[in-house]
Amino acid sequence: MRRVDAAMRHVVGEAVAQDLKDPRVGFVTVTDVKTSADLRHARVYVSILGTPDEQEASLEGLRSRTATSNVA
Repeated sequence: MRRVDAAMRHVVGEAVAQDLKDPRVGFVTVTDVKTSADLRHARVYVSILGTPDEQEASLEGLRSRTATSNVA
């Protein structure tokens, strides 16, 4: 499972850095990914730099791109 999580972290990190074109998303780093045993769900942990307002805007941009908007 650790290899799957690491591969997911790499893929999601590249997608955020290169493919996500939302201007609200600032400097976001994917720090960890935890996938469920059946691989149907993944919890993605991120670190966001900036002011509190910039951080919230980045989270809103990420929320708008999730399959289910369970981003906390």
